[in-house]
Amino acid sequence: MALQNMGISSLYPVQSAVWQETIGPGALERDLCVNSPTGSGKTLAYALPIVQMLSTRSLRLLRALVVLPTRDLALQVKEVFAAIAPAVGLHVGLAVGQTSITDEIAELVKKPAFEFSNAYDPEDLQLETSMGSSVDILIATPGRLMDHVNTTKGFTLEHLCYLVVDETDRLLREAYQSWLPTVLHLSQLNTKRMVACPRSAANYRMPGCLTTCLTTIRRMGVERDFNGKCYPRLVKMILSATLTRDPSKLSQLDLHHPLLMTSGGSRKRYQLPEQLESIKLFCESKLKPLYLVALLQGLKEEKSIIFTSSIESTQRLSILLKCFTELPLKISQYSRLQRQSVRSNTLDAFRAGELQVLVASDAMTRGMDVDGIANVINYDMPNNVKTYIHRAGRTARAGRPGRCFTLLRREEIKRYRKLLKKAGSDGSRTYSIPVETVENLRPVYSSALEKLKEKVQSEKSRRRFSGSLSARTGNQKPKREKG
Repeated sequence: MALQNMGISSLYPVQSAVWQETIGPGALERDLCVNSPTGSGKTLAYALPIVQMLSTRSLRLLRALVVLPTRDLALQVKEVFAAIAPAVGLHVGLAVGQTSITDEIAELVKKPAFEFSNAYDPEDLQLETSMGSSVDILIATPGRLMDHVNTTKGFTLEHLCYLVVDETDRLLREAYQSWLPTVLHLSQLNTKRMVACPRSAANYRMPGCLTTCLTTIRRMGVERDFNGKCYPRLVKMILSATLTRDPSKLSQLDLHHPLLMTSGGSRKRYQLPEQLESIKLFCESKLKPLYLVALLQGLKEEKSIIFTSSIESTQRLSILLKCFTELPLKISQYSRLQRQSVRSNTLDAFRAGELQVLVASDAMTRGMDVDGIANVINYDMPNNVKTYIHRAGRTARAGRPGRCFTLLRREEIKRYRKLLKKAGSDGSRTYSIPVETVENLRPVYSSALEKLKEKVQSEKSRRRFSGSLSARTGNQKPKREKG
């Protein structure tokens, strides 16, 4: 019923494959490494089996942890779990930066209710161990996860059964306060207290984790050591569109007989969406904005994302495009410099079709899912193949067609061809813009540049005033939570 409410009548290939290895015959006997193109349905691929396996749990304990590199992506994944978990009585929590950690603690940890009497003995009361989890599944960013591990009373990973590391290559590249070794260590504390483990193959398929006195017995995925003695393990699933094959990096995850799953059985490390068309557009450096304006005019009101190389470029290009009266499009920017509420509202407007063009930094490249994006435009050429794949992956999702335009200077052509070859693309066609179209935009360009300078200067003045005001108020400025 939950899937029907989401409009899902059948599973995508990656979702069916992961289901077979978890709920089906595979029964999580191996840890899963999923390398599948962007937009192929990876989030639901791990959300469905986790919810199914935990649906028979008897006590509410934190048993599944999903770690993601950004707050925006965590919010999106939380929405997917929240759409299916309540149907089987599971609670899903969120731990991310830029929000009140006090409010998060209230949502994640359940404080015990005590009835005091004359027989009450304070020494018998163990506050920390008496506290329980209010969630079965936690979606978290590494930094905020470590905040809870280090400071939140009653928050524990001892009962963890399933660990999902989404966008694995990025999370392994950035240390994030040593979150991974900490999670692996804490999740094994409960293992040392194990007194029993399943022996029959049928037990491998038990959907969930049994509990006795708040000690989790992990019945899924039982290992045996060299003496034939069985013991439980933390089941892991790692996923990315650009999953690393580097053994030194993957060894950090302590994977158990890892099974590599790739889209269509391909052995290629990098894969672009099947329905993606890569297109190049040659332009002169000094007139690059005019070529972009001409391109947008040709695309009319199709939903498009423009990627730049920096946050500053994102801001300035967004302002500049708005100064072109020839563009009857609603345009906005999306970058990490904005408050989360502003980013969320911008994304909602883009999804609803209230905005046609989004100018974004690479904060938008990974995992973000917006229906109906027809075009991705690389205003600045990506530095590497991974960035190209994640940018391009904002379109041509779920089997739909999409186009990825890249604006190129002559000296970038050779590098672009190498990048496409590495990404597994057969090549790209050329999009031509008549010279007279660009020339006709020159007078408007001069006017737009003047408006841009005025707005940038106005913004600098506003920031200087805001900074001096903050300096004068000094101690009165409220403290912000850690992000």
